[in-house]
Amino acid sequence: MTSDELTPPLALAVDGGPGLTADEAIELLHGGELTIEGRVIDASNATFYCAVEADGRSAACVYKPIAGERPLWDFPDGTLAEREVAAYEVAVAMGWPIVPPTVLRDGPAGPGMVQLWIDTDETVDIARFMRRRDVQLLRRIAIFDAVVNNADRKGGHLLPTSTGHVYGVDHGVTFSIEDKLRTVLWQWGGARLPDGACEVLTALRADLDRDLGKRLSQLLTKREVSRTRSRVDRLLATGRHPEPSDDWPAVPWPPI
Repeated sequence: MTSDELTPPLALAVDGGPGLTADEAIELLHGGELTIEGRVIDASNATFYCAVEADGRSAACVYKPIAGERPLWDFPDGTLAEREVAAYEVAVAMGWPIVPPTVLRDGPAGPGMVQLWIDTDETVDIARFMRRRDVQLLRRIAIFDAVVNNADRKGGHLLPTSTGHVYGVDHGVTFSIEDKLRTVLWQWGGARLPDGACEVLTALRADLDRDLGKRLSQLLTKREVSRTRSRVDRLLATGRHPEPSDDWPAVPWPPI
């Protein structure tokens, strides 16, 4: 996808996953039996590679138990797992399947986040890919990151698949009440939002006052939900992508 124009929401099939629709994946992740098969050793918090199976269906997934989270002084409220699920809820509400199906549930090491594993295209050079301006899905992720206030959009958190779809993962440090946007996707900084973005954001803003706001209030604090509304208001008022701030590092380290 190379157009700057935002097309209608993509189909609900989970591209790069095990041939499930998003609804089927959520049902499996919620109710399936989790079996730990390995550990992601380069993750900063406890992260397990698992199999999930129920009623003849199975898939690979990532399981991040709350018990394995390291406390963060600048994110004193809630958990990484809850913020990961909140980020998924926002992506769904936007109609953009750019976050893999994600749930909060109990597991072998206690409650945590469980997210569908996405098979990536390992031939993609992420360092080059993350700087491209012609990939519509990267631009969607940049807008989404501005909404959820992503403080850690590294290149390694972008998952391109062999079919051309792109997912974003690792949303544990989002929804801060302070401006903390740190991302490698600054190539649109200050540019006008693409066609269709304001319509998506307008609908999202209305949903934040209705069902989405209620769902987020079960995962985030009142102030975090309120600041999310404010960020959407600001995007709609300016009609532009945010620009890097001089008040905090604009790019996470390491960037990949």
